[in-house]
Amino acid sequence: MRWALLMAGICAAALNGLPARADEVCQAGINKLRYEDDIACFRDPTNRESPLDALKFVPFDEIGEVYLSLGGELRQRYEYTHDPSFGEDPQDEAGVWLQRYVLHGDLQLGPHLRVFGELFSALEAGRKHGPSPVDENELEVQNAFIDLSFSPTHQSGLTLRTGRQELQYGSGRLVDVREGPNVRRAFDAARVIFELTDWRVDGLAARPRATNPGVFDDDANDDQALWGLYATGGERMLPFGSLDLYYLGFQDDRGTFEQGTEKEKRHSVGFRLWGEEGNWDWNWEAIYQFGSFGDDDIRAWTIASETGYTWVEVGWRPRIALSANIASGDGDPGDANLGTFNPLFPRGNYFSEAAALGPRNFFNVHPFLTVKPAQDWSVTTDVNFFWRLETEDGLYSPSGRLIRGANGSDERFVGSAVSLTSDYAITEHLTFTAIYTHFFAGDFIKATGPSDDIDFLEFTLQFKF
Repeated sequence: MRWALLMAGICAAALNGLPARADEVCQAGINKLRYEDDIACFRDPTNRESPLDALKFVPFDEIGEVYLSLGGELRQRYEYTHDPSFGEDPQDEAGVWLQRYVLHGDLQLGPHLRVFGELFSALEAGRKHGPSPVDENELEVQNAFIDLSFSPTHQSGLTLRTGRQELQYGSGRLVDVREGPNVRRAFDAARVIFELTDWRVDGLAARPRATNPGVFDDDANDDQALWGLYATGGERMLPFGSLDLYYLGFQDDRGTFEQGTEKEKRHSVGFRLWGEEGNWDWNWEAIYQFGSFGDDDIRAWTIASETGYTWVEVGWRPRIALSANIASGDGDPGDANLGTFNPLFPRGNYFSEAAALGPRNFFNVHPFLTVKPAQDWSVTTDVNFFWRLETEDGLYSPSGRLIRGANGSDERFVGSAVSLTSDYAITEHLTFTAIYTHFFAGDFIKATGPSDDIDFLEFTLQFKF
């Protein structure tokens, strides 16, 4: 309660001084990973418009090489899901209230040393059978790492980063911070970050945090490990856009699929083409996986795409886009190979905020339309169709849990979902989001168990500074 009151007080003080138009103030440069925030404009005191702006750059020397930057977040979210998991999971009577409170400090000790720390609290109320692992963590360290930085040449930089840290690569299809759920994902990791003029290459070795609901009781999950290399750049190689190239290794001592539970060691190699040219934008990715599952072999793959077009000169700036995706499943659980794709540590809201399905053994088609009735307001409507790729494999959740086994069904069509999303930036720091989704149960759901349609409603008020 004291933590909540502190953050509420900070928000109230900030709102008294915040202007309504985000383009009239020094942009805060807030990013999904808060340790990547851009606070350069706040070095100039004349750019500080709100009471909280002074906290973004607190210098301790005359030239500003030693400084502290403070930031935080307060998120209040109400969710109601009618007939979760198509009526198979317990029904929450009045919905769920999810609270997230975050406070971080970024201490730069000259050009070579940096210390970043972040505390967070995630609270839940209303879940019928208590909070899930992604609902609640009373008080925990989310980020706590040290950077040692060097410049091997005038056009390159090298950073050694060790400690607890959030990770996100590319579009978050394999490694993501998991923003949608109340508890964001973190890793205990060591990273080497090498930056050139056109490329950035990350080398990492990490274990995910095992989330426990209490106070400062989280440890590294010794059952899982992640390692690899991720490179992004390529602007000079391509006629337009950018390129990601990567290898990621993964181990899970208790990997679970339709085929069973075994020790899983999986290697993922992939590339992503992304960018924009004129009115077009695109994000295309392909991944191949190999490795071992117990004594058996792994052979899996996925192809994901999103292509959009924006009418920039038309009122409301409509953008129409099509996302088409496919991920392999296991064609024969009784043979010596596992064919189910594993997205490792993906976005929690991979297909939608309703988070009903995960990206394994599926193909889907997802057209959507976004308009901006005002500069700070966007509205998106979409429809999503889902099928199973292999009828011998089941249906999985975003966390990888097997929702429905194949149960001998030959039906492929899982269902369809229609959604309406509204995002409004009340100020530069404060946003309000409303989402409604209706998921129509398809033939496979009806053939294998409870098959009620799902209704999902969400309201989120989020303040960041």
